[in-house]
Amino acid sequence: LLQQMKPDTDAMAPLNLGDLDLTTDEFILDEVDSKSFSGVDLRQYSKQVEDELQRIEQASIKDYIKESQNIASLHNQITACDSILERMEGMLSGFQSDLSSISSEIQTLQQQSVSMNMRLKNRQAVRSHLSQLVDELVVPGAMIQVILESPVTEQEFLEQLHELNNKINFAKELSFRETLACSDIQDIVDRLKIKAVTKIREFILQKIYSFRKPMTNYQIPQNTLLKYRFFYQFLLANERTVAKEIRDEYVDTMSKIYYSYFKSYSGRLLKVQYEEVADKDDLMGVEDTAKKGFFSKPSLKSRNTIFTLGQRGAVLSPAELEGPILIPHTAQRGDCRYPYETLFRSQHYALLDNGCREFLFLSDFFMVAGNSALDLFNSVMGKTLSLFLKSMSTYVSDCYDSIAVFLCIHIILRFRAITNKRTIPALDKYWDAVLELLWPRFELILEMNIQSIRNTDPQKLGVLDTRPHYRANPHPPWPTSGTQLNNNLKNSKTVEVENFVLKMAAEFPSRRDQLIFLINNYDMMLSVLMERAADDSKEVEGFQQLLQARSQEFIEEILSSPFGGMIAFVKESEALTEKGQLDRLKNDEARITQLVRGFSSTWKQSVEALSQDVMRSFTNFKNGTGIIQGALTQLIQYYHGFHKVLAQPTFRSLAVRSELINLHHLMVEVKKHKPNF
Repeated sequence: LLQQMKPDTDAMAPLNLGDLDLTTDEFILDEVDSKSFSGVDLRQYSKQVEDELQRIEQASIKDYIKESQNIASLHNQITACDSILERMEGMLSGFQSDLSSISSEIQTLQQQSVSMNMRLKNRQAVRSHLSQLVDELVVPGAMIQVILESPVTEQEFLEQLHELNNKINFAKELSFRETLACSDIQDIVDRLKIKAVTKIREFILQKIYSFRKPMTNYQIPQNTLLKYRFFYQFLLANERTVAKEIRDEYVDTMSKIYYSYFKSYSGRLLKVQYEEVADKDDLMGVEDTAKKGFFSKPSLKSRNTIFTLGQRGAVLSPAELEGPILIPHTAQRGDCRYPYETLFRSQHYALLDNGCREFLFLSDFFMVAGNSALDLFNSVMGKTLSLFLKSMSTYVSDCYDSIAVFLCIHIILRFRAITNKRTIPALDKYWDAVLELLWPRFELILEMNIQSIRNTDPQKLGVLDTRPHYRANPHPPWPTSGTQLNNNLKNSKTVEVENFVLKMAAEFPSRRDQLIFLINNYDMMLSVLMERAADDSKEVEGFQQLLQARSQEFIEEILSSPFGGMIAFVKESEALTEKGQLDRLKNDEARITQLVRGFSSTWKQSVEALSQDVMRSFTNFKNGTGIIQGALTQLIQYYHGFHKVLAQPTFRSLAVRSELINLHHLMVEVKKHKPNF
């Protein structure tokens, strides 16, 4: 087409038009414009112009004639171009028509493509569902072989069991939709299910029966069952009768195992308990001679241990509380004996440990939670817990050891906190039941001790000395954290003990011994209170005032023997000075001389004897040194007052004043006698 459109270069050679001048008119016009019409004959000028135009026309015609050949050639070329352009127009019209046709075809193809794509997607979706359906319906030969022949402990059996479970569920789903293809595989699936259930049942029952063998560590088969927990899930989903049989068998077996184990363990623990235990006569106010009789059993070796914590409180330390349980036969071989609370701790820590582990196993293996898990746990541990409660009830009904009961309460409180931290609610009701047994008994024992103190006759307590009496403890040394004692009981106990101390002090014949007894017991009572109460509590403040008052009275008592004359003279002088009657002592020169010389000669020996006597009288070294310091300070104050009296004008003429000891020297010497802390 382009070749056809290409012009003939030979035919279209440049035309030679010669000297054809196409601008002659302009020249004429310029000449016309340039001529002057003035003085010219217009007719002649017109003729002249006409002649010139003819001449030019003739010349132009000659030029055209001369170039006619070229003009003809140009005409031919133009005609050829028109023909070519006409052909091109036809071709372009054809192209336009073809393009219109192609556009419509493309649109048609696009519609067909969309339609085909939709059909493809639909077929793929159908193929996917059909493929899944076929895969679920087909029972592979490998599955049949593994389910029938492989041991249940093999990993491939577990994997094929999962696949079988999926096919069983799929078959159930299809049966609801009334899918005809389901009937083709139902028989095979049912047979495989029966075979799998049979093998699983035998395996689990074998593991449960292995618990019953003596000396078996049942945690090992439990861990094995947890590894195959899907077996029970399969039974529960496909054969509930067998699942219930296995569950009932496990509950029955473990219930008997726990009951037998804890019954035996508790019985063997009691064989390593202290033989000497508190009874109804071991109360704070009961006389030591009350138990003496022909048929009475021997009294405790040291009755004050009933009211002394000693090392018994160590059972509540974290290391001891969660330490290993006692092994009875090992303790028996070592001839070891333990207080009840230690056995109680060991017994209940074993219960806590086994109970928590059992609850987690039941929840995991049998797939239960909430109340269902608690019910199942109670089915397993119910007999054991009832055994514990019955044993506790028997012990509590005849227990008079308040420290043992209170330590047991704290053990239960700590164990309950441990189970709460582990989020194990299985033993909560048991803890509450034990506390309901222990708290009333503890309060009853406390009331009995208070009543016994209230009714005590100090004359029947035997020989008394000035040391602290074990009955004078305002609060037996029970741990205080987390206690729920009634405040009225505590206050009543403190008041009764205080009255009891006063009654016992009255049994001493001398006021000095009474004061020593009171100070020793008040000091001991104050120490106990400060360990268990705030320093600013009313009880502490009250006993501090009592101790201070009795200490001050004792200081006056011990100073009155060696320095009584000087003290009486100072007090008498101060009284007369206030009344302005000091002159009444002016004639007592002999008395004053005796006092001055007697003090100067004997004060060192008296102070030394006083210090030794005080340190022998008081069991608390710090308390004794405080009393000595108070006594020496009081002595200096009295001697200072003696100086002031003799410095009055009434006595200035006395020669004996020169024999007075210098106060500074006296203070230096006194410091030598103060005990060194």
